[in-house]
Amino acid sequence: MPRPLTVLILAAGLGTRMKSRQAKVLHRAGGRPLIDHVVATALELTTPGRIFVVVGHQAEEVQAAVRHHGIGFIHQHEQKGTGHAVMIGRDALADLPGHLMILYGDCPLLRAATLRHLIEALGESDAGVLLSAHMDDPTGYGRVIRDARGAVEAVIEQKAGTPEQLAIREANMGIYCYRNDLFWRYVDEIQPNNPAREYYLTDMVAILRQAGHSVGAFTIPDPREALGINTRLELAEVDALFRDRKRRDLMLAGVTIENPSTVTIDSGIAIGIDTIVEPFARILGRTTIGENCRIGAGAIIQDSHLADGVEIDPYTLIAESTLASGAHAGPFARLRPGAIVEESAHIGNFVELKKTRLGARSKANHLAYLGDSQIGPGVNIGAGTITCNYDGSAKHPTTIGEGAFVGSNSTLVAPLEIGPNSYIAAGSTITDPVPADALALGRSRQVNKNDWARKRRALRKNRAV
Repeated sequence: MPRPLTVLILAAGLGTRMKSRQAKVLHRAGGRPLIDHVVATALELTTPGRIFVVVGHQAEEVQAAVRHHGIGFIHQHEQKGTGHAVMIGRDALADLPGHLMILYGDCPLLRAATLRHLIEALGESDAGVLLSAHMDDPTGYGRVIRDARGAVEAVIEQKAGTPEQLAIREANMGIYCYRNDLFWRYVDEIQPNNPAREYYLTDMVAILRQAGHSVGAFTIPDPREALGINTRLELAEVDALFRDRKRRDLMLAGVTIENPSTVTIDSGIAIGIDTIVEPFARILGRTTIGENCRIGAGAIIQDSHLADGVEIDPYTLIAESTLASGAHAGPFARLRPGAIVEESAHIGNFVELKKTRLGARSKANHLAYLGDSQIGPGVNIGAGTITCNYDGSAKHPTTIGEGAFVGSNSTLVAPLEIGPNSYIAAGSTITDPVPADALALGRSRQVNKNDWARKRRALRKNRAV
């Protein structure tokens, strides 16, 4: 039977090389905070009650980013090295059975499958196993030192290595899996015997070896998977890897992405088969998109749900909105939070919706603003129509019944109710309720002054003379 697994994620550091006032693990790659990626991976390996995050710098903000997962937190009030970050978890971790895996909150690319292989590799040694990789340039990484038989003897940090040791290209990725009981039996032998006066977790390898135990190494083929982020350049590199991984997975699953390198898709996005994503689109957050949709060039969709067969024309902005099957939006439309577009409804160019439900088969094809509105099925909204939903201190609703026709350039002053199958004459300002089947006109009576223009031209000509 597999042994139970506890995962400890180190996320207390300041991250000074990021040149940021924000904790490093809160920076985003692939559309999510770095720490959230790591916690999500840990959840594929064990239960939330066996996952702990060590927090320190901006602890409250880091906890807020991942608290919804139901995991535990350990506070490191002083940062004295990676070994110290683990040692402060003794009370919460030492008596737990099974294995202890140590991860970092700034290493978001690690796959759960890789970590399962790491756990399996622990069976070949009696104490623990580390993750390593062969690198063309391992500068900055600790080197894995092996004996004549190939067994791991120690990990030597870059600053402490001899020229011969620094010539080794097998680098320690800093990810470990230990037998929990053995780790806590010997952890106090880690001492700050280094110029930085810090407790290095890497010392644990040599400590266990000297105690007669063995620590193995599981080597990954691509060191980028264990890439830790220290600078904005590395953050951009990891973000690009996430985006590339997501685009590849979607295309292999039946999604067409035109000119993929120009398209941005967050890691948590779900898209159905036969959907087409055109160049320069951005699909972000918790968005889900159904089958056989089209996402136009330059469209930006965030935290929204699109059912099957939805058409989004180019340069349309959609946020926190829902579009039912067969709905259409764009080009150059904007759906703000709370917009609901029902089946086969149509939003045209330069139309803005905010907290508005547009009924099935209804259409607003040109130049309209519809806010805080409930619009029934089969309604026509003419060009230039606006709902005046804000009186300077409060928002008010507009309700438009099924089959109503709202003429172009209408101004609907909320609160307002327009009955089913009614007509609003073009150019009207409507302030009172409109009964069903009625025609409402709210404009001044037209007056024609014959010959006015000819007389004006003559007057101007005389003045010029």
